[in-house]
Amino acid sequence: MVCGAEASSSRGTWHYDVTLTGFRVSETFQQLAGLIRRGEVRISDHGYDELAADGIFARDVLGGVAEAIVVEDYPDYAKGPCVLVLQKDRSGEPMHVVWGIPKGASSPAVLITAYRPGPDRWEPGFLRRRK
Repeated sequence: MVCGAEASSSRGTWHYDVTLTGFRVSETFQQLAGLIRRGEVRISDHGYDELAADGIFARDVLGGVAEAIVVEDYPDYAKGPCVLVLQKDRSGEPMHVVWGIPKGASSPAVLITAYRPGPDRWEPGFLRRRK
């Protein structure tokens, strides 16, 4: 299913299309994916800073949700449920994205941070942390 949605934050509003099919899910990520489909998305100020620092475009993050792989799931995190997912940008480069939902709320999906995972901290494939 392809959905058009509009998302906004203190730094602007944008329109994007997202296709959500066949991704590996956790209950937390299923809830987040539904919010993203409906355009109930915010990007934290920290998230914007990290996107810029690693040259990641918000549209790539939003558009890559359909192929996201859940790396870590934190349904009981103190600030609200969140997940770390592996996504790829339009060039096929890996990126880790942390999505969350504020504690005590059911919306919005918040892009908390995104970064390029490095081989010094992650196993090949970027799905497991090095020990």
